[in-house]
Amino acid sequence: MRICQVSPYDFLHPGGVSEHVRHLSDQLRRRGHEVTVLAPSSRVGDDHGIAGYVRIGRSVPVRSNGSVARIALSFHLVRRVRALLAESDFDVVHYHEPLVPALPITVLRFHSGANVGTFHAMARRNLGYYYGRPFLKRYFKRLHACIAVSAPARDFIARYFSGDYRIVPNGIDCSRFSPQLDPLPDVRSPGQATILFVGRLESRKGFPTLLEAYGQLRRRRADLRLVVVGDGPMRWGYEAETQGMGIPDVEFRGHVPAEVLPRYYASADVFCAPATKGESFGIVLLEAMATGVPVLASDIAGFGQVVDSGVTGLLVAPKQPEAWAGAMQTLIDDAPLRRAMGGAGLRKAQLYDWVRVVDSVLDVYQDAHRRAAAREVASGVHNQAPEVG
Repeated sequence: MRICQVSPYDFLHPGGVSEHVRHLSDQLRRRGHEVTVLAPSSRVGDDHGIAGYVRIGRSVPVRSNGSVARIALSFHLVRRVRALLAESDFDVVHYHEPLVPALPITVLRFHSGANVGTFHAMARRNLGYYYGRPFLKRYFKRLHACIAVSAPARDFIARYFSGDYRIVPNGIDCSRFSPQLDPLPDVRSPGQATILFVGRLESRKGFPTLLEAYGQLRRRRADLRLVVVGDGPMRWGYEAETQGMGIPDVEFRGHVPAEVLPRYYASADVFCAPATKGESFGIVLLEAMATGVPVLASDIAGFGQVVDSGVTGLLVAPKQPEAWAGAMQTLIDDAPLRRAMGGAGLRKAQLYDWVRVVDSVLDVYQDAHRRAAAREVASGVHNQAPEVG
């Protein structure tokens, strides 16, 4: 098939949806499909060297759901979008967050073939959906099939747009994230437990809870270190707070190359995800589990879809540093428990391998094709002029 993936987010900036689109496109190509990715970027020019990626529009940062989304807000995309659709004649266009301005809506407006939408986000509310529902409904109705990455993501979008949603989770490349990887010598030290955080350093990721919990433990014992992978607008503040509180052995590594990231997981004894809200799934949890690392995560809806508390890791109430410190100490002091949870997490992560996920996505594409054809037939019958007798 000729497949087009459309994302509203800056494709050259790290982010969960962009990573999802990148890996899904790679897997579809391995199956022999032709895949084009349409997405904006803050970098001008098309000399990015990414196979199949077509830059459309320049991204600008917009605050949303406790984070910063980089999207193309310009609606002056019509001419190029229509030309691309006419040239490529895609069998399926797959939109990620299809109702986010402006690129997905523009493509959805003009593509006449099968349209599939995946909804990734989850939040308490969305004022854009609430007030924009009368306008957005016309575009939602152009989707022939809808995917949600989790039950919380489905329940969130269904509040505003009722429909038949199929849950297809995020995928994980279990050949890339594996317990067989060699640890990084400067991350794993004999006699010292490594606690790992991976994520954007922004308010909704809940890093202050982890930092305070780690600080409580570190003041009582010297056999642990905290390694922080990721960047973001609050990094300088967290670094200053760490210094101000005098918390030792906290290492901010910033953004690390994709090829090195799996080895950070392989170097950890415990992986921590203290997010407070806005998580519909938690791909970082799967990355840790696929590497055989037990997970300590916030007890929020999106994470509860992935972590079986007491089996693959522990779920702890968000924003409770004392509870986090106690759970962290339990895992650090009990090596057999860590090994058992790591093994259980590995087995569960393998259920989310991209090989399985792509099968489900292709099934949805086939459903969308059938529905698109049925709508076309129904539209032709409806528009047929009555015979004059």
